[in-house]
Amino acid sequence: MKTYSAKPSEVEKKWLLIDADGVTLGRLASLIAMRLRGKHKAMYTPHIDCGDNVIVINAEKVRITGRKAKNDYFHWHTGYPGGLKSRSKGQILASEFPERVLENAVRRMMPKDSPLARKQMTCLRLFAGAKHDHEAQNPEVVNVAAMNPKNKRS
Repeated sequence: MKTYSAKPSEVEKKWLLIDADGVTLGRLASLIAMRLRGKHKAMYTPHIDCGDNVIVINAEKVRITGRKAKNDYFHWHTGYPGGLKSRSKGQILASEFPERVLENAVRRMMPKDSPLARKQMTCLRLFAGAKHDHEAQNPEVVNVAAMNPKNKRS
């Protein structure tokens, strides 16, 4: 038997719409990363972009459980001596671009330093509010909150 390897011309990309209102951050990010890579498909091939296009609305209303809003930090370095910067997830959610919390969580679940991962991340569209610009693509709605009771905590 030969191992099946998908060709880029055989890949069929769908558009998915996910509402992040009240959904737990890590569970949502892992589901989005899986859909972006295409690992949910039977024809998954690691070196080909098999993933779908994902639209996430209400990214500012994502739920962070426990004390992670206060005690969990995103760190980065500016490149200068003493240039270590950090902000908590709660600070980022309260700032001008709250969708960056979800974007960082998804990016860190993708393969590291790879041109393919960068290409797959361009298929992710995040919107802080309920409106989005992709109505013409007729996205299929994915109800993440109904998949598992733990996905949406009250």
